[in-house]
Parts: sequence; C-alpha cells; structure tokens
Amino acid sequence: MTVGEMLVATVPMARTLNLEFLETTPERAVVRLPDQADYHNHVGGPHAGAMFTLAESASGAIVIAAFGDQMFRAVPLAVKAEIGYKKLAMGEVTATATLGRPIADVVAQLDAGERPEFPVSIEIRRADGAVTGEMTVVWTLRPNS
Repeated sequence: MTVGEMLVATVPMARTLNLEFLETTPERAVVRLPDQADYHNHVGGPHAGAMFTLAESASGAIVIAAFGDQMFRAVPLAVKAEIGYKKLAMGEVTATATLGRPIADVVAQLDAGERPEFPVSIEIRRADGAVTGEMTVVWTLRPNS
C-alpha cells in the first residue's frame, strides 16, 4: 500500500474531499484536489477549508514518507499551521509539500531522546501554475516512551 492509499484509507477527510495523492516521497509530496462543486466557496472556487485540508494532507504525506520507518518509536503530530491565501483559486488545485529540515537531523534528535520539530512548506497551485496559497505546518515526532 502506498502512502497515498494508506492516507485515503485511514483519514476520512482525505476520502471525503476525494484527494488524489500523485507523488509521495521523502523529498516531495504532491496532492490534488479535484474541482468539485460541493466544496466550492461563494465565488465558485475551492473553499478555503478544503485548500487547508489539501495542504495539510500533503504535509502529512511527506512526513509519513520521510519518517515512516520511525513509527515504531514515535508518533507524528502537527504542532501548528499557518496558511496564506495569495490569489483566487479556481478549478482543481494541487499542493506540493517539501521538508524544511534534513531527515537525518530530525532522526538524530529523536535518537538523542529529544522531541524534534520540523517545518513542512506547501505551495498550492491552480492548473495554470499560479500560486494561490502557501502554508507551513510544523510537525513533531513524539516519542512513544
């Protein structure tokens, strides 16, 4: 089972929004929100809440891809998130997530008995390539103790 398939199977919001996990690697996660009238806002584009969920889901996908081998000893948790809506989004939108710290540095902190935090940056783009939103989610790996 791929990371995307696992997330769709276990995260109800990913299923509800029909998110499509196009790429999930430790370096990058790309997730698409199809254009769906049920999730439009008052101007006919994807609702801000749907775009937030899209971006947060992309961040979760890269975290699982990067740190899935650490799940036996730590639980990934989102600590905080900040989103900026830059341009009007219309039609389908795609979120691309990248890690803000090297994987080895995060794992080294975990090895040292610490609870590492690390940012994931996400860009949300329309089909024409215009950036409609930017989000940062700070994640932690909470040791299972």
